[in-house]
Amino acid sequence: MRHVFLDTNILIDVIADRKPFSKPAIVLFRMAEEHELTLYTSSHSIATTHYLLKKYLDEQPLREILINLLELAHIIPVDLHILRKGLQSTHKDFEDSIQIVCAGSIPDIEAIITRNVKDYKGSDIRVYTADAFCLTL
Repeated sequence: MRHVFLDTNILIDVIADRKPFSKPAIVLFRMAEEHELTLYTSSHSIATTHYLLKKYLDEQPLREILINLLELAHIIPVDLHILRKGLQSTHKDFEDSIQIVCAGSIPDIEAIITRNVKDYKGSDIRVYTADAFCLTL
C-alpha cells in the first residue's frame, strides 16, 4: 500500500470542487475508499480547511464533510514535538515546515501531495501535484 500526505490545498480542492484541481484529488480519495492508497493529513490542515471554507459553505454541511474526511485520511496531530521540530527547521515557511514534519513522522511515507510544489523545496520527501502523482499510479 502506498502512503501519501495531503496538503491543505488538496483538501480544499476536493471539498470546494475547485476545477480542474479537484479531479485528480478526487481520484486519490476514491483510491483511499477502495483501500488502494493510505491518505494522511495534519490536524492543522483540518482546522485550516474549516476556517477557509466556512466563508463559502454552510457550517453543518461543512462539518459533516470534514467528519467524513476523517474516515478516509489518517490525521497526524500537530503536537509540541512537531511544533518544536517545525520551528527548528531551516524551511523558510513555518506552516509548510509543520506539514513536512507531520509527513516525515509517517512510516513508509512516499510523497507529499500539494498544489504548491515550490513551497516544499528542500523537503526530504518527494513532492507531487495531485495530477503528477496520479500519473505514477
